[in-house]
Amino acid sequence: MDFNWTSKQRELFDAVQRFAAGELNEDLVERDRNATFNRDGWRACGQFGIQGLTVPKPLGGLGLDALTAVGVLEAFGYACRDNGLSFSLNAHMWTACMPLVDFGTEEQQAAYFPGLCDGSLIGGNAMSEPESGSDAYSMRTTAAKKGDRYLLNGSKLYVTNGPVADLLVIFATIDPAKGPRGVTAFLVERSFPGLTVTPKREKMGIRTAPMAELFLDDCEVPETNRLGKEGAGSSVFTHAMTWERGCILASAVGSMHRLLDTCVQYAKDRKQFGQSIGKFQMVASRIVDMKMRLESSRQMLYHGAWLRSTGKTAILEAAMAKLHISESWVRSCEDALQIHGGCGYMTEYEVERELRDAIGSRIYSGTSEIQRSLIAALLGL
Repeated sequence: MDFNWTSKQRELFDAVQRFAAGELNEDLVERDRNATFNRDGWRACGQFGIQGLTVPKPLGGLGLDALTAVGVLEAFGYACRDNGLSFSLNAHMWTACMPLVDFGTEEQQAAYFPGLCDGSLIGGNAMSEPESGSDAYSMRTTAAKKGDRYLLNGSKLYVTNGPVADLLVIFATIDPAKGPRGVTAFLVERSFPGLTVTPKREKMGIRTAPMAELFLDDCEVPETNRLGKEGAGSSVFTHAMTWERGCILASAVGSMHRLLDTCVQYAKDRKQFGQSIGKFQMVASRIVDMKMRLESSRQMLYHGAWLRSTGKTAILEAAMAKLHISESWVRSCEDALQIHGGCGYMTEYEVERELRDAIGSRIYSGTSEIQRSLIAALLGL
């Protein structure tokens, strides 16, 4: 494994940082307070190419390999303090774009990829239900074939990008008795009859990433919008989750790096008892722990992405990266807040928001407990 970046890759990462720092952080405290989605920032990201990082060039994307893509997203997370926007972008890329890359028909790809890549369309994914969160395949949403279309009935919750999404990958079962083998994926446009999306739900963190519930009442989906074969939904979902778990926290690694740099500078500048607080062993130890978490998280992120770039599925590595980075991010945010003391607790210093944003990473894309169970199973336990 060689994780040395080429000069061309470094130029790309530098460009990403300049773009994100210059265009995506304005009025962030106020946008977080009001849970406002940065649609202008989304469009700007599309023009830069963020939404299509791993989408093949013939389909309108940049065609980057997974390792280069996580490098881009790490640089993005370092410069973009809007973790909600990063989260929305990741949900779009890994749970809408990548399933369409690998399971979509040429007609589906031609219809949706231009907009999904250039920022004019927003994608999302709807799997979780009130009675099936971690037990995802026990869903109650059904899909009944009627002529040349399917009628979807049921409800979904925790749908990231739901209030603003133009296209959703929705999972429903064609036969509950079949369990996972009955689950089927559909490409559902916002305008399809029978689809109702609630207003955004209030959240503790990543508040600038809108989330909603949706209801399906005989929602009419053309057969041509089925994604993959009937009963192949579990494969589509596993594929999306492997991409998401392995890549979604690349921006968090960038955020951890930014927090580390911020804390080092603060520990040098802040004086107490006649010296910089970084001279106190308990403060210095917290910063050392932050550095160690950053480096171990980066290595796990890169290793999983490298395996993906070589054509391997990396299911185990994706689960381990998701578990380790999410837990490390939370602990480093806690350390950053403690190092900043009273200032860290104040909204204007933007440290407390980092902790609120980080906590959700232990829940979405499969909880830490689910990741541990998956890892144990893959180890044969």
